[in-house]
Amino acid sequence: MSAPISKEEWERIRRDSMAATPELVERLGLPDVLLGYQSRTVAKLEAGTAVLVIEKSRRIGLTWGLASYAVLRASRSRSAGGMDAMYISYSQEMTREFIDACAMWARAFAVAAAEVSEFLFDDTDPKHPDETRHIQAFRIRFASGFEVLALSSAPRTLRGKQGLVIIDEAAFVDSLAELLKAALAFLMWGGQVVVCSTHDGTDNPFNQLVQDILGGRSKYAHMRIDFDEALKEGLFERICLVTGKEWSPATEAQWRQDIIDFYGDGADEELFCIPTQGSGTWLSTPLIEARMTVPREDAPILKLELPADYLQLPELKRRSLIAPFLEELSAALDGLDKSALHALGYDPARRNDPAIAHLLRVSDNLDRVSALTVEMRNVPFAEQKAVLRDIIRSGIRFVGAAIDATGMGMNLAEDLGREFGIREDSDGAGLIWQVTLSTTWYNEHMPPLKTAFEDGTIALAADPEHVMDLRLVKIVRGIPSIPAEREGEKGAKRHGDFAVALALAHFATKMEWREFAYRTAQPKPSRFEERAGPADESGWSDRPDERSGRFRMASLRRSRGLY
Repeated sequence: MSAPISKEEWERIRRDSMAATPELVERLGLPDVLLGYQSRTVAKLEAGTAVLVIEKSRRIGLTWGLASYAVLRASRSRSAGGMDAMYISYSQEMTREFIDACAMWARAFAVAAAEVSEFLFDDTDPKHPDETRHIQAFRIRFASGFEVLALSSAPRTLRGKQGLVIIDEAAFVDSLAELLKAALAFLMWGGQVVVCSTHDGTDNPFNQLVQDILGGRSKYAHMRIDFDEALKEGLFERICLVTGKEWSPATEAQWRQDIIDFYGDGADEELFCIPTQGSGTWLSTPLIEARMTVPREDAPILKLELPADYLQLPELKRRSLIAPFLEELSAALDGLDKSALHALGYDPARRNDPAIAHLLRVSDNLDRVSALTVEMRNVPFAEQKAVLRDIIRSGIRFVGAAIDATGMGMNLAEDLGREFGIREDSDGAGLIWQVTLSTTWYNEHMPPLKTAFEDGTIALAADPEHVMDLRLVKIVRGIPSIPAEREGEKGAKRHGDFAVALALAHFATKMEWREFAYRTAQPKPSRFEERAGPADESGWSDRPDERSGRFRMASLRRSRGLY
C-alpha cells in the first residue's frame, strides 16, 4: 500500500474479516485463526484470570479476539463455566461492531444462538429517579441460557448483572473509576473483568491503573501489545490473507511506515502504548527528603575522586592516594549488618560522571534501607572492580547485584559475572545481573521504586547531590527516564547517577536467592605451623597470616595492586 488506510477502508477490512472468518476456520483450524497475542489473551482468561488489564495499539484486532472468548463463555452451560458476557465502550458504533463479531464467532463455532437483537433499557440515576433515559443496546441469546450484551458505558448499566465484563477503550469512557467499582463486584460470584485500551495521556485513570499494577500496588494481571509486536505475530499477513493481497516484507514495511506517518506525533501513544502529555518531574523534592531518614553513620556515603593523571603516577603515589579511601571502605564494610539480606545496584562511569555503587539492606519488615553508597569519579575500572569485590565478599548475606551493562559497564559486569556467576533470568543462580537500560526496562522497573517512595517502604541517607539525581528523573513520553543533559558545576556534573544505581539496587532486592551452608576445608598444617604451637581460644593462630582474618583487607589490597 502506498497511502495510509482511511477510517472507512479499515472498517471495511474489519467487516470483510468477519465475513471471511468461518472460511478461515475451515482452512486454518480454530487454534490458528487467532494470532499469537489474541490467543495468549484468551488463554489467560480461560486459565481463570480474574482481572486482566491490557495496554494495546490501535488496529490490531484485540477486540475481535475478545469477542471469541465472550462467545465461548456465553455458549457454555452453567456447569461448564458459562456466564453472561457484557461489552462496554464509549461509542454505540463499537458496541454494534462487537456484537457483529460475536455473531460471526457463533457461526464459526457452530453454537446455537438466536439472531442479533436490539433492545432499549431504562437508564435511571438513583439520585434523580425522575430523569429516565432509554438506552439502545444489543444482545445475542444462546441455547445455554446466557447472552452477550453490548451496553453503554454508564456504570449503572451493570447493576443487577453478573458474568464477564469487557471494558474496551477504557481510557475514553466517562467514569472509569466508577465503572470499575461496579464491574469488580462481579468477582465475588466468579465473574471476570477485562480492561483494555490505547492510552490517552499520563494523567488518565487508565494509565494510573496500569502504573498501579507495574508499581506493585495492584495484583491484577497485565499485558502490553504494541503495533510492532502485533506485526511480528502476523497482523499484516492476516490482513493480506483476508483482503486477497500478496504479502512481502517490503510491502509490510511500507504499510507500517504509512500507518506511523498517518498518526504523526500521536504514533507513540496510538500505536506503541506510550502515554503522552507528561514531561514533569517524577519525584517531588519533599517526597525524596521525607525518605532520607537513615543516619549517615548507619549508611556511609564514601566518595573517591582521583586525579586525571592517576594512571601515570608512580605505584607508591597511587597507593598513597587510594589508601585512605580503602580504610574508610574497610570500616564501612565491617559495620554492615551481616545477618540481613543485601543487594547492590551499580551505575559504572569513568570520566564525565561518577560511578555509583548503592547497597540496599532488606529489613525484617521488607523495607529497603540504604546501607552503603560508594561514589567514584575518574577511578580506573580495575579499582572499581576491586571495590565491588570487597563489597560482595564482605560477609553479608548477598542477594545479588544489578549492573548497568549498556555501554562501558559490559566489561565490568562480565568480569564480575565470571567470578560470582551471571544471572540470565529470574530463576538463575548467578549473583551478577547484566541490565541493559532501555525505555522498556525503565517502564517496568521504575514504577515499583516510586511506589516504595510513596508508601514509605524505602529509607535513604540524606545527601543533597542524591536529591538532585532523583529530581533529574523526568516523565518523558509517559516513561520515567534520565534526560540527556547533565547538571552541576563544570568538571563535576551529574547525570542522575544515584537514581540509576538506586533503581538497579531496588530491582536487585527482588532477585531470588539461594543460601548454602558449608565449612571450609582446613589445609594440612606445614612443619613450621606444627612447631609454632596451638591456636589461641578464638580458634585462630596468632600468626599474621590471611587465615587469621586480622589482615584480610590488607591482603586483598596487596593482591589487587591497589597499594
